[in-house]
Amino acid sequence: MKSVFVLLFLSTFSNVAISAIDFPDAVSPELAPSARALAMGDAFIGKVDDSMSVFYNPAGLGSVRNAHFHLANLYFEFNRGWTKPSFGGRLTDVASSVAKAFSLDGIRELMVENKGNFSHQRFSLAPNLSMRFFSLGYFYTKQQRAYLGTGAGDQFEFADRTDQGPYIAFNYSLFGGVVKIGFTGMYLMRSELVDQVDPATTIDLESDDYNSGWLNYTIAGIKLTLPIVGLPTFAVTAHNALDEEFRGVKTGKTLSPIKKNIVAGFSISPKLGRALVMHLEANYKDASNEFPDIESSRKVAFGIEFEWRRLMYWRVGYGDGFGSGGIGLRTKRFEFDLTSYAYDRSASGFRGEEDRRFAVSVSSGL
Repeated sequence: MKSVFVLLFLSTFSNVAISAIDFPDAVSPELAPSARALAMGDAFIGKVDDSMSVFYNPAGLGSVRNAHFHLANLYFEFNRGWTKPSFGGRLTDVASSVAKAFSLDGIRELMVENKGNFSHQRFSLAPNLSMRFFSLGYFYTKQQRAYLGTGAGDQFEFADRTDQGPYIAFNYSLFGGVVKIGFTGMYLMRSELVDQVDPATTIDLESDDYNSGWLNYTIAGIKLTLPIVGLPTFAVTAHNALDEEFRGVKTGKTLSPIKKNIVAGFSISPKLGRALVMHLEANYKDASNEFPDIESSRKVAFGIEFEWRRLMYWRVGYGDGFGSGGIGLRTKRFEFDLTSYAYDRSASGFRGEEDRRFAVSVSSGL
């Protein structure tokens, strides 16, 4: 188990190993993840029609209804390995254990008593103003992972990454909306640290301990929607479209690069009645094969969403070899999504080791 974690995380400093921070860019959620998309296997570049278009496919802004100012756009996810040390003790200790689990040193303390768990958590905040053809906002995403093996002398291994920055996105429609193109520009600031310490050592990190840098991150997307029954849509998105590298990294420090990643997809939305619509989508990630070491079968994603009166949503999906699902509620001023999805933690192969995660998102505004 420990060897798997080392392969996943320590490759930030190695050209040989593969890192869970690094290689999932071929199959992982976008910088600011969407619980709605993840419930559909993260197959979402064709259907996307909300404020998350700026991250999945900015061409989707052309389908946004009305203008929305999202004062709160919150997302939180955790895996089973995070819940076991957090909720595995006595009932009277649950509150204090959960509070500890949100910090690296706190999760270290909990794992000393609950060895053998792989912990993952991610928090995202993305307030924005979104309307048809335009979006402006700021995003903040923080994720932490940790592992402590069961063997004598095993080290507490951890990874901590923060991505944040302002963004602006535009969309333009052609031929009456048959063709939509969009672009997102971000000033992406990244700070990360991958390290290991003795389990008895208190973790007290300073800003200088982290590797940090910035880049001009661009997302370009296009959608072709045929004006026939079911609205079949072909879509392509290019993440880090200009293939930029991080700048401002301190001498002697390194940052995990973000490779250009092209995603291709197809979706169709047949009506099942006056109030019920079904959305089906298939995506293929890394269409340009920037990640040749990742199995092609892991890059395939499928999703289905049932939409009732633009109010209630039921979703199922398949991504990275595992199933996903969720429910959602949407009104003009409030959105709520609850999701379960999984990723493969193994360095190679297909369905090697499931990392089951649970996500909740809440968005409200004007």
